[in-house]
Amino acid sequence: MHLFDLTGKVAVVTGGTRGIGLMMARGLLQAGASVYISSRKAEAGEQAAAELSQFGAVASIPADVSTEAECVRLAEEVGRREERLHVLVNNAGATWGEPFATFPASAWDKVLDLNLKAPFFLTRALLPLLEAAGTDDDPARVVNVGSIDGLHAPSLPTYSYSASKAGVHHLTRVLAKELGPKRITVNAVAPGPFESKMMAATLAARGDEIAASSPLGRIGRPDDMAGVVVYLASRAGAYVTGAVIPVDGGRATTL
Repeated sequence: MHLFDLTGKVAVVTGGTRGIGLMMARGLLQAGASVYISSRKAEAGEQAAAELSQFGAVASIPADVSTEAECVRLAEEVGRREERLHVLVNNAGATWGEPFATFPASAWDKVLDLNLKAPFFLTRALLPLLEAAGTDDDPARVVNVGSIDGLHAPSLPTYSYSASKAGVHHLTRVLAKELGPKRITVNAVAPGPFESKMMAATLAARGDEIAASSPLGRIGRPDDMAGVVVYLASRAGAYVTGAVIPVDGGRATTL
């Protein structure tokens, strides 16, 4: 088998209708997997599925994974269609920027519910399907999407976002220890600046400056994100677990 071949594998990507989630879904499809994308808005899901269908078998299951009940419902929906799940990408996320003096409690609740609690509850809800897929040589995979803002202090007042992403990185290590004996790996990707709706305003204002601050002199491209998730989901990444991989052109480790 080719090291990066995902033929016959089934994946779920939350927040898979745009930005980094869409990049990852495309990469998984192009490597041969069938993919379920999920987001809150049914219309956005259908549009993204239509866009991605040129690359492989894809379907949308709308869900608001910021609540445990919806995580359980999404898992049940997948379970009605599949006997096993090889790859779970916990990508759905939100951010909030506001000065320290006025940063509200609602900004903590919204961001932590989606960014930190959802990966925990959805992974737990999908555990039976992940266990059914994993083998000693080819474990099932969980890929959590963190951020370089969880590796260093960000320049913007996004207190709950950066804290949530640091939490995602450590939750990844904790779950790697917990689920390794069940033949499931758990890793995190820490993206730097990529073109996405979440980054649009920042890149519009400071895109050239941000690109210049990277040793590679650019922001991320879709293939950069597709490549890392295919690596982690494929035979090539079968012995990697508990890792947090920055995909940022070197910003987090060289600034």
